[in-house]
Amino acid sequence: MNNRIVYMDYNATTPLHPLVKEFMVRELDTYANASSMHELGRQARSAIEDARAKVGMLIGEDSATNTLIFTSGGSESNNTVFATMFHIGRNSKRNKIITTAIEHPCVLNAAKWLDAEGFPVHFLSVDAYGKIDFNELESVLDDSTLLVSVMTANNEIGTIQDIARVVELAKAKGALVHTDATQAAGKIPVNVKALGVDYATLSCHKIYGPKGIGALYIKKGSPIEPLIRGGHQEYGYRAGTYNNLGILGFGEAARLAKENLQTYQSKMSALRNKLRDGIEQKVPLIHINGHRTDVLPNTLNVSFPGAEGESILLYLDLAGIEVSTGSACASGSLDPSHVLLATGLGPELAHGSIRFSLGMYNTEDDVDYVLNELPPIIERLRSMSTVKAEDIAQTLQGVK
Repeated sequence: MNNRIVYMDYNATTPLHPLVKEFMVRELDTYANASSMHELGRQARSAIEDARAKVGMLIGEDSATNTLIFTSGGSESNNTVFATMFHIGRNSKRNKIITTAIEHPCVLNAAKWLDAEGFPVHFLSVDAYGKIDFNELESVLDDSTLLVSVMTANNEIGTIQDIARVVELAKAKGALVHTDATQAAGKIPVNVKALGVDYATLSCHKIYGPKGIGALYIKKGSPIEPLIRGGHQEYGYRAGTYNNLGILGFGEAARLAKENLQTYQSKMSALRNKLRDGIEQKVPLIHINGHRTDVLPNTLNVSFPGAEGESILLYLDLAGIEVSTGSACASGSLDPSHVLLATGLGPELAHGSIRFSLGMYNTEDDVDYVLNELPPIIERLRSMSTVKAEDIAQTLQGVK
């Protein structure tokens, strides 16, 4: 077992930022029920509203009151939106749902649920870089469209979508727009007001905050139905006793993410580019997945034909390098990535792919270490494979 650990799976989750940890320790005594009317309850409620404002500022919503509700995470936020569509569309002629083939599983499965309930659902295709086809979007948009849901940035390949254009086209037909901004917030600028979306999903553990806490932005006037019913918490939209510590940690993580955004982008882009360029130079016959420029600054997805992704991952793990073969929520599946298949990769290339997602604790020395360890691993795995070099070259022909 290698004593050195190089963590490059930040899109799966992030460690607590040290300042967030310190902040949460200081707030451990903010234990009172924020719904209580006594002094300690009012203090807890005040701290929660301060955290709400901080999260709102991260996404360009200066007045987060009544527009941002706290949830248990991204999956709950996304499901809340789709459950709302069920309530308002089940007895309406406006009930078409449009989303993409590369969404997170919680969106895909929520859309499939609506499809099973009789809602017309269209899954937009993407090009070789993971970009949606706006001609296709325009062709399926009509007066029956209820919701268009397109993620801001993809968790596996990092491709960033033009959400403002999605909103422009959808609003022309009177449709609502939702974006899963879970992977984007804190990595690239996200301004929900400028974009004009009706709903946006956030998750705290992607921005160096605690797990089990997320948020849903709801544009004023946009319909919403509670997924969890009960008390009056979160303006009646999400019942349950407030998760004080999680919410306060979310607020501090959001404040730091906004404050450090430019520094983060600059550092991550430099490290990602160094890693990408080094892999291209040291490992022959590879394919870079995702868009070259419209991509998250920390994300690099690479296909290594002739080497299986799970085997690469395990060999890297033995060297102390922690990466992923795709979405952490689908890691138990042996199926190839639905995202990579949607971009046109065949099963072989999709199976031989690794996602490197960098973060605040990575250094140039980490990248050098990966570039030293990775090439012999790929060479070893290819030498054991029945796939020959000429077959690999043939596989890569025609792939953009």
